[in-house]
Amino acid sequence: MEANIQLIQPIIALVIWSLVMWLWMYATRLPAIAAMKMKLDPEAPVGTQMSKLPPRVRWKADNYNHLLEQPTVFYAIVLSLTFLDGVTEVNVIASWLYVGLRILHSLVQVLWNKIEIRFVIFFLSNIPLFILAFSAAKIAF
Repeated sequence: MEANIQLIQPIIALVIWSLVMWLWMYATRLPAIAAMKMKLDPEAPVGTQMSKLPPRVRWKADNYNHLLEQPTVFYAIVLSLTFLDGVTEVNVIASWLYVGLRILHSLVQVLWNKIEIRFVIFFLSNIPLFILAFSAAKIAF
């Protein structure tokens, strides 16, 4: 059980980071909506009203959505490794590397949003994800 905590910790860290991004999103979105005196229309097509917000406000929401997409694969594979007793030094390092790269990706997106840099970070974050997936496959099959 003690060893499994080493793989659960990166999951918890990424969940906490996702919640930080959720707070940051609303801390910028709600004041922007108020400043624009935007009247929220439930009949408006999804995304049309929020697309009127300034880019620096939208970037936070875009990143929060990104944290609910690909990291689900990370959560699934790390939980699988935990159940498979796949706690190894390589898997723990890969898990923390993935979390660190996702946090870096978030910061680049919400503060600067240089797409070329974001892409490189996103690409690099897939390397530890592949390591984790192949490690789990090696155990499971």
